[in-house]
Amino acid sequence: MKRLTRDPLLWLIALFIALLLLMPLSGPLFAHWFPGLERPVYQQESFFQLALAHVQLVAISSLGAALTGLGAGIAVTRRAGQEFRPLVETLAAAGQTFPPVAVLAVAVPVIGFGEQPAIIALMLYGILPVLQGTLAGIESVPSSVKEVAQGVGMSNWQRLTRVELPLAAPVIISGMRTSAIINIGTAAIASTVGAKSLGSPIIIGLSGFNTAYVIQGALLVALLALVVDRLFERLQRCFSGNVR
Repeated sequence: MKRLTRDPLLWLIALFIALLLLMPLSGPLFAHWFPGLERPVYQQESFFQLALAHVQLVAISSLGAALTGLGAGIAVTRRAGQEFRPLVETLAAAGQTFPPVAVLAVAVPVIGFGEQPAIIALMLYGILPVLQGTLAGIESVPSSVKEVAQGVGMSNWQRLTRVELPLAAPVIISGMRTSAIINIGTAAIASTVGAKSLGSPIIIGLSGFNTAYVIQGALLVALLALVVDRLFERLQRCFSGNVR
């Protein structure tokens, strides 16, 4: 019990939920800090609904980025795909170089407003860390281990799934962790194309010069990023323990 109470992850989750519950009641506090504001607390939508929508956006886009980055990383480390590695790395880097706002501006006229253009922009932005983590993880597997696996008669698929990916897992998860954290912060701009997210108070606050809205949205986005970061840290530690 004492160990649980010292767990920072549990405290972060509790703080995040408490803020979601108490934020609508924080009017007097923000009115004291910003006496010139008529509406010091964001009330257009429930903070719970915004948080769920934000998590959904990040989960879908991060899953797409993870599958794409992992698949591409595995493909270009096989003998048949090695010649495509520079091209794949360049495309992934270009995806992250493109500002998400520019991707949204291009995607909206084609597929309209809503979650879809936001998911595409977030997915493109999140592929590179996963790809780099996959390449670094697979390349870190010692050649001697691969030779032993080949020597005992393992097929290419067995070497990949039973030797390379388990040993590379901590580094690959590290790439996914970076990708997810980037997406949590970047998903705030999804509100500019009509997708609900915790960025809604930030965007409305910026356009209406309401600093209180900006602080409320930014605080929740930052806490959500910390919670997810701690969760990935646990997952990474779990796989690192299995490797040892």
